[in-house]
Amino acid sequence: MKIFRIMDEYSASSVGTLLYYEKSKTFIIELETHLDEWTAPLLLTAFVRKGIYTIPRDMSFLWVKERVIPSSRQNIGAILANHKLKEYDEMKLLELSEGKCSQDEMYIQKLDRLPDYVAERQQKNLTECFVSENGCAICFFVDGTTRKTELSKLTGVSNLDRVLKYRELLLSGKPGPGGYSLTFDDACDIPATDLYAYGETIPFSLQDLTAFLSRNVYDTTESCRELECSRQNISYLIRQGSLTPVKEDVKGTLFLKGEVLKTKW
Repeated sequence: MKIFRIMDEYSASSVGTLLYYEKSKTFIIELETHLDEWTAPLLLTAFVRKGIYTIPRDMSFLWVKERVIPSSRQNIGAILANHKLKEYDEMKLLELSEGKCSQDEMYIQKLDRLPDYVAERQQKNLTECFVSENGCAICFFVDGTTRKTELSKLTGVSNLDRVLKYRELLLSGKPGPGGYSLTFDDACDIPATDLYAYGETIPFSLQDLTAFLSRNVYDTTESCRELECSRQNISYLIRQGSLTPVKEDVKGTLFLKGEVLKTKW
């Protein structure tokens, strides 16, 4: 992850922090809470007006795109070659220009660590989550709390009705880059802050879940050993309905989904 401070040259003050998750090529902007609609970046004033300072990835990306040379530029090939870039890359172009553009006085500075206010906000980001058949999201947060949210009760989330309508899309829910959202096949993002604010706290931690899984989930080899039977016997029990797998075609070591996803951000 790359971290940049967004500075306002006119006021010589910090506007916010830009996070870039390199593997997923995802941008997230964390605005300073002292901003109002007059001091916030013009594109993001609507969020500040509503008291939202963590900007969704689509709008964060749009802010970046407005500050770099568009890919449709007629001489883009020559520009990339001049800067020794093999392909169009918004982050590299943003770094080359230091985030400056003609529309305002803002620029970016590289940081080595997260500002305290960003680290504090990320306590309400997701570490793990899963969505049940009835449309409830069980979410585990960085601060150790677990909350259950009925997704149908959330309002103002684009494409959520479509997600709730199609089972396969609903069950695709997973933590988005950085744990900032619950995302459904990139067709819909629900901010982690909404899930935290509107979810019902339940007395069940991620440690409880991992303890349960480590002691109560068997692979085929362990099942054969427990039942003192062959793999063919296991297949027979499944066909007869005497044994119901929680997940089929599992081979090798089992991991929590959130742990795997972190390596892709």
